[in-house]
Amino acid sequence: MNESEDSIQEIQINQCRPNPYQPRKTFQADAIEELKESILEYGIIQPLIVRQSIKGYEIVVGERRFRAAKEAGLEVIPVIVKDLTDHKMMEIALLENLQREDLTPIEEATAYDNLLTELKITQEELSKRLGKSRSHIANMMRLLSLPEQVIAYINNGELSMGHGRALLSVKNEDQLLELVTKIRKEKLNVRQVEQLIQQINKESNKKKEKPKKDIFIQNTETRLREQFGTAVNIQRGKKKGKIEIEFYSDEDLERLIEILSE
Repeated sequence: MNESEDSIQEIQINQCRPNPYQPRKTFQADAIEELKESILEYGIIQPLIVRQSIKGYEIVVGERRFRAAKEAGLEVIPVIVKDLTDHKMMEIALLENLQREDLTPIEEATAYDNLLTELKITQEELSKRLGKSRSHIANMMRLLSLPEQVIAYINNGELSMGHGRALLSVKNEDQLLELVTKIRKEKLNVRQVEQLIQQINKESNKKKEKPKKDIFIQNTETRLREQFGTAVNIQRGKKKGKIEIEFYSDEDLERLIEILSE
């Protein structure tokens, strides 16, 4: 190949294949259709960036143009061939999409996750490389800890990133999925969801709180604990109560029986 690296070449469209590291997984059909019409009238104005592979070329930047060109029936497309590593290819694809603000929150979060794994770097290092704050990267990646169904709703636009970030504070997954159904059914905004979650978490904390024992029970537990030399728990109900005395071995049990038999 005699051409310089940045010179534009024309290659057969069937020699190209999508970027395996493309962060954007969803392509809007109407956007592809508009681009196809533009290509039919004016051609491809901006060449694609590709790298050579064993089976032709892999698209680094320009997959939407590639898809639209196929729809338009083009047989050849203009490209610039770059010599790139897998890591560099992934990084460029992510940067190009981030600059266009063309990713869903989930696609962006997944791209960060993939970069951290592939490049074996910290979030701090990634933030410097991409020009994004570490907190932004961390907050986006937290969305990936949501249940798969919720992730799918965010990815297809039924729930916003704001909804997703609010839902992260719901600890019980059953409650979370019930809340998601309510959000979709009633079209709740983020502020309404935050208020509901505050109420859910408050009620959940109340259920977890054990009723405080009165001073007589507490004093009695202390006295028995000192007498038996082990943990003692007294539970008093409306009609009956019980005393639990812990032991840790057969010998410990024999010791307690002797004390109780005195």
